[in-house]
Formats: sequence, C-alpha cells, structure tokens
Amino acid sequence: MPGMNTGLNPDDPAVVAAFRAALLHQGLIALLIFAVLGTAWTGARAWRHARSRGDQAAVPGPADVPGPADPEPAGRLLLVIGFGNLWLFDGILQAQPKMALGLPSQVIEPTAASSPLWVQHVVNWAGTTWSYHPMQAAAAAVWIQAGIGIWILAAPRGALSRLAGLAGAGWGLVVWVFGESFGGIFAPGLSWLTGAPGAAAVYVVAGALIALPERAWHSPRLGRLILAGLGLFLVGMAVVQAWPGNGFWAGFSHGQPGPLAGMSLSMSVNPQPGILAGWLSAFAALDQAHGVAVNLAAVAALALTGAAFLSGRRALIRPALVVFTVVSLASWVVIEDLGFLGGLGTDPNNMIPFILLACAGYLALVRAAPRPDEQPARGPARARPAALVRQALSASSRSVAAVGGAALIVLGAAPLAVAQASREADPILAQSIAGASAVAGSPAPGFTLIGQRGQLVTQASLRGKVVLLTFLDPACRAGCPPVGVEFRQVTQMLGGSAGDVDLVGVSSSLAGRAAGAWPAFDRRQGLNRVTGWRYLTGTPTELRRVWQEYGITTALRRYAAFVIDPAGRVRQEFRHNPGPGTAAISSSFAVLFADAARQALSER
Repeated sequence: MPGMNTGLNPDDPAVVAAFRAALLHQGLIALLIFAVLGTAWTGARAWRHARSRGDQAAVPGPADVPGPADPEPAGRLLLVIGFGNLWLFDGILQAQPKMALGLPSQVIEPTAASSPLWVQHVVNWAGTTWSYHPMQAAAAAVWIQAGIGIWILAAPRGALSRLAGLAGAGWGLVVWVFGESFGGIFAPGLSWLTGAPGAAAVYVVAGALIALPERAWHSPRLGRLILAGLGLFLVGMAVVQAWPGNGFWAGFSHGQPGPLAGMSLSMSVNPQPGILAGWLSAFAALDQAHGVAVNLAAVAALALTGAAFLSGRRALIRPALVVFTVVSLASWVVIEDLGFLGGLGTDPNNMIPFILLACAGYLALVRAAPRPDEQPARGPARARPAALVRQALSASSRSVAAVGGAALIVLGAAPLAVAQASREADPILAQSIAGASAVAGSPAPGFTLIGQRGQLVTQASLRGKVVLLTFLDPACRAGCPPVGVEFRQVTQMLGGSAGDVDLVGVSSSLAGRAAGAWPAFDRRQGLNRVTGWRYLTGTPTELRRVWQEYGITTALRRYAAFVIDPAGRVRQEFRHNPGPGTAAISSSFAVLFADAARQALSER
C-alpha cells in the first residue's frame, strides 16, 4: 500500500537504537511524573495529619477513610484485573525493538491486504502516519497502552475507574480499525478460530462494560445480556465455520492445506519452544487428514455453546462455559500459537479476552452485587472548590497511581499528535540509509563547469551561500534517487532562508550534455519548479576530474550529497544507496538536508 512501507529493514540498527533511546527518555519522564505525584500525595497526607492532631473535627486522613460497604461486583472486578493486565502486556509487546519499522510492513499491511480497497485506504492513512514518524508512533503505542493498563488496575471504584474503561474502549477502537483492519471481518476466510473479529474488538466491549455505572452490575440482567450477545456471536461464527464456500471442511485441497491447517503450519515456523511447534504441526497434520471431523467438532462446539449462552439458564451456561474455555485455550495454543510468539505479535490474540468476557458475564449472572440500602454519598454534581480540594487531599494511593497512568497516555499521545501535525518525515529514515555523515572542515574541491543556461559556474562563484551539491544521472528513469522531490521539499522547509541556499546537481554522464536531457530530467523530478536549482555539466575530462576530487565512483542508483558552507568548506557529506523512493524516505532526506543547511547558515 502506498506510503506505508518504508522499505527499510526492521532490524536497522540506527532505528532500533533511536527507538530504545526514545523509550528511555520518555521512561525517565514517566518516573519523574510518578515521583512528583507521589511526593505531592505524601506531602498532602502529612499536612492533613498535622491539621487533624489539633482539630478533632477534622476529616480523617486517607488511610482512615472507610471504603464502600458493598463489595465490588465480581464480574466487573474480573474485567478490571484481566483487561488491565492485558493492556500492560500489550504495551510491553509494543516495546519490541523491531516495532518501529516492522509494524506497518509486517503487521498492518499484511492484515489489510486481503480486505476490500476502501478498508485498505482507511488503514493506509494510519500506516502512512506511522511510516513518516516511526519513533513517535511506536513509543506512543507503548506508553498509551501501558498507561491504560495502570489506570484500569489502579483506579478506585467510581468515576475514575469508569473513565479508565472509556479510555480503554476508545484506544481499542483505534487499534481495531487501523491496526487490525476492522479485525478482518471484511476479508475472506473469516473465522473465530483464527482471530476474528480481532482482539481489540473485545477490548472495546470490556472497556464499555467497565465504564458502566456500577448499579448496572447489581442485577443479573447485565450478565444475561453479556452472555446472550456472546452466544449470538458464537452461533454466527458457527454458521460461518460451516458455510461450504469458506473452505473449512477441507483440511487439504488442491495441493494446499486448508485454512486452519495452513495457519497452524505458518505459526509453527516462528521462533518458539520446540514443544509448541510440535503441537502446531500435529494439529495441522490432524486437520489435513480429518478436515471434516475437525470442522464438525468446531461447528458443534460453537453452535451448542452459543445456544447455551443464549438460553440464559444457569444449568446450561455452567457446562457451556467450561467447554468454551477449553476450546478457546486449545485453539489459542494449536492454531493461534499464543498470539504473540515470533514475528511482531502485539497482543495474545482474541481467545483470552473472550474467556474473560464470558467469565465476567457468568459472574454477573450468578453473583450480581446486591443493591446497597444506602448509596454512598457522591456529593453534588457541581462540587464547590473547597470540596474539590478536600477530595484531592484525601485521595488514596490508588487514585494517585491512576492519575499517573492517565499521564502516561498523555506522555505517549502528545508527541504523536505533534508529529501528525507535521508533513515532514522523521530524518531517522534518511540517517538509517545514509549512515553517519562525515563532518569535515576542509575546503570544497574547485571546479569549472557549464550551467543549464550555458554560463560558466565555478565553485568559487557559489561562495556566500550554502550549497547542497549532489551528483546525478539525467538519463536514469527507473531506480534513480528522488533528488528532485527532496530538493523541492528542502526549499519549502527553509522558507525565507531558501534564497541563501543553492541546490546544485552535477551531471554524471555524457547524457547530461545531450540536448533536452536535463529539461526532461527536471520535469520528471519537478526540478523546473525549484527556486535556486542549478545543474552543471562539462566535458568528460572535466567531469571525470570533479568525480575523482569528490570521491564519486558511480552515480547511477547511488549518489552523494555535500553541504558546503558560505566560506566554501565542506561541512557534511552524505553517501548512500537511497533504496526505494517512497514518500517517507524522500521527505526524510529533505529534512536531513534542510537541517544541515540551517546549521551551516547559523555558523556563517
């Protein structure tokens, strides 16, 4: 998909090092946030304790404030603990070193490739954003998901906990749409056994349930609704699994393994313990040999479990829940390979979230929290400032930790929002291709060449301005460096300083002297619209001498760029194989060149 894949190796050491550095720097900020909150909370406790010693009527300190008399509903508590830990685990998975460059090309793009074109367009928007700003996006995913997990786990019951549920539902929806391509529900081969409708969809449901007012859990009705919705979904998945045109009845067909066996085989090659790979291979062999029996068992389990959940009868739901849990765990191991082993797994896939959701529905049905005779006082809807201050001073340690989790979300989201507002790609992409630039203060080698209007141009005549000098092949059409796009963006980035910069391209072949070669090259790369652009050529002897003095061995599919300051000294030198001319890479090189030009201008 255009603009999504940068074409760089996800293991690129420059990008991996930059990603780790970003996580380290933001991690230090996160520690500072929690340190400040902890210090403020400790100081508030000490101040209140000092006041209470001299005032018998003072409000007791946080440690003495009794909690609500009624216990938290068991179903809600299970969702809080289960999905809070899942969000934390997902945040840890997002910190994998290859995630910065690997997620768009190895996770998002393959997931969307089999979906309709309109889904690909929607997903490509997010993938392009990630490709332009891989450091900010990858680090944001880590801190947002870790922050949601901490917020959900730490928040005490009440408004703060409900807000955490909303945050989880909101971010889960973002991940489901852009990261999972709507869970693949619009792609062929839809099956609950292979991950439909996407784990993030269950995160959204769980977050919405946590965000419900607690009084909703005081009646078995919510449990019936959760189980009925899950049952309806399972019955629908049984129909999809049984539909002949979906190919699940054939474990092996037309020389290829069926959908279930194929997924198990593909997952078995991931780096993992040998026992897991053996189980995956064994299931794939079983499905290929007995595809009808395997699919019949899957259809029966889904249909009967769904029907039991829909019945609302506890006597049927209890054994159905056991069957559902066993089938889910078996599928999680022998088909989904735990969801995160090998590759770039971002979550444990859909089975564990579904088990948590089903168990929460069952607990809400059989262990609904009794309605308390008296609801704890919540205070007026519009609290006075003094009341708000008292509530803040009496906040528990859990509340402080929850606020810290919310701050982590801001820590991740703010840099990403700033990056999204910029149309310029992160220069780390160019640095990873070009490597470290050679910084020198030696005089730039002189030359005398012919400009596009026939005038003589010498290196000395360019003094007084910053010169971005590169070597080009005007006859090249495919695989050439997109220097025109880059230089055009440089002039836009420099703004009012563009007039102090000359952009110079030296012909690297005799084709540069042919009539019409350079104008055609200019049009192809848009250089005819670039202010300050010059192309220079000369005789073969002159060009050969310039190539030698600047250390150019070949320019086709490879070029060098030199930053020459107004005094005629080479300040920076970039040599690289530009690789694929994606928009992100072109923009990244433009940023790199523009930054180098600004630095040279500032030092004149």
